[in-house]
Amino acid sequence: MANETEDAPTNSASESHATSADVERNPTDEDKNEKLLNDAVQFLPTDAVKDLLSKEVCLRCIFRLFGMQVPICSSLSVKSLLCHVLGEQADLHQNISSVEPNICRSCLGILQFTYCGDKERVVENESACDFAVAIAELVKKEGHQIDSFSLEVSMPPTILENENKLSLYVKRKYRSEAWFKDRSISECSSTKDALKFALTNPLETLLDVKCGISTFHIRLTYSRVEASIRIQNFVEKIEGCKRRKVDAKNCLDTVKDKSAITGVENSVVSTTEVIPVDEKSSNGLQDNEPSETHEFPLKKVNEPCRLECLCFRTPIYFGGRYLKYSRNVSQTRWIIDEERMGEASIEEIIGGNILPMCRGDSYKFHAAGREDIDVRMLGSGRPFLFEIQNAREVPSELLVKEIESKINSLENKLVRVKNLKIVGSQGWTLMREGEAEKQKQYAALVWISRPLQDEDFQTISSLKETQILQKTPIRVLHRRSPLEREKIINWMKIEKIAGSSQYFLLHMCTQAGTYIKEFVHGDLGRTNPSIGSILGCRAEILQLDVTDVKMNCFLTE
Repeated sequence: MANETEDAPTNSASESHATSADVERNPTDEDKNEKLLNDAVQFLPTDAVKDLLSKEVCLRCIFRLFGMQVPICSSLSVKSLLCHVLGEQADLHQNISSVEPNICRSCLGILQFTYCGDKERVVENESACDFAVAIAELVKKEGHQIDSFSLEVSMPPTILENENKLSLYVKRKYRSEAWFKDRSISECSSTKDALKFALTNPLETLLDVKCGISTFHIRLTYSRVEASIRIQNFVEKIEGCKRRKVDAKNCLDTVKDKSAITGVENSVVSTTEVIPVDEKSSNGLQDNEPSETHEFPLKKVNEPCRLECLCFRTPIYFGGRYLKYSRNVSQTRWIIDEERMGEASIEEIIGGNILPMCRGDSYKFHAAGREDIDVRMLGSGRPFLFEIQNAREVPSELLVKEIESKINSLENKLVRVKNLKIVGSQGWTLMREGEAEKQKQYAALVWISRPLQDEDFQTISSLKETQILQKTPIRVLHRRSPLEREKIINWMKIEKIAGSSQYFLLHMCTQAGTYIKEFVHGDLGRTNPSIGSILGCRAEILQLDVTDVKMNCFLTE
């Protein structure tokens, strides 16, 4: 994030300072927050505050520990906060570093708005407003069109452990004090909540939108270098244990190894998952056990957490139906031995027009089934979903219609789109509900080895709800499991072609997933019955069209 002033251009830095000042210098809010702070600090126990400051706990962590949540705690600099709390303005202006720790032992610099950024440089911000400016600049740099945002924070488990230890330390040392009996340390806010509380208002002002449930997310991920190293070491140990060869003579070693692995895995989990709140301190003392020394439980910290700031939008979905008029267009991009199959793909034609309009990072294509490259998709079309990852712009209904018109006016006329619209995640539900029960209608150009006879029409049309058994076709056996599938042929009828006795059009409706080509020629007996076996002759399929996919989704605009 561009708040490292030594690398930032002069004009950007000046803009940042101006923006931060705009957030901080609202006279009405400033007076209100000043009063709130003055009222709040009157109830702070000065001796406890000085004690915690001397133990290298930052002032915002102290405020958090004593349940103070006033916006000014976030917007004012540390110098101003200390002056309000301890009333030693003359000395603090000259010697503030001796009072406020460089890196807080409890929050590891998070509530000091200090972190390791790119190239492991330590970035320091005076207040939450300065930090919010850096975040807002990243959002604006990414060019997202937003009407709200969701703020997400992820912290290492050490933070929660530190919070518990710090609360227990204060509880043990000061529980006999009168002020302690009047307040509940257990009700203090967490570091995560305090950070979100500090950043929300400045970000709302800078971005001019509200924070809440949103498809646009700002995610702050803090991590510790030491934790990453420990996890890597644990993973290496686990992999080493798994690679060991164990035979019958070493069954005892096997048991020991399993125990060791379990311990290692638990250790990994403890560094990556949330640690439950426990009333035990690090030395194992219960809360009600005496402790004479009141030893401070938190270790000195030499460097702050790493911070990764991401801003992204959850996927947006376009639903519709596509028609394919070419017998040389695949559904998705098809490459074999670095050679492209077909002249284009449905995925690329549609996605290549939608993605630029949304300014997204990438797309994923999902369809309700698929047809072979040499099969046309006609009729009402095949339902599909396009998933756009991290779209910077959500198109309006008018723009969506422009995208549809652009696709349909392409010169090659390979593909056409119908009923294109933006749908929510419920589009998945519509697709899933229809896939299991959907039926498909086909028109196949068939050749048989003898002339077509009048009784053949009746034979074919009389077959209703015919059950067939299909083994995995030979043509796809190299990439599909060898299974037997029961499928239903709902109905069939023959359409005679004028001037031809051995060619005809076969119209049929079948259960989804039926291999139509194999149903016609029999696939060397692997599909039974087939058109060839029903008519008692050799049958071959020359062309195939899908004429309808019977699903209720995306049928209308």
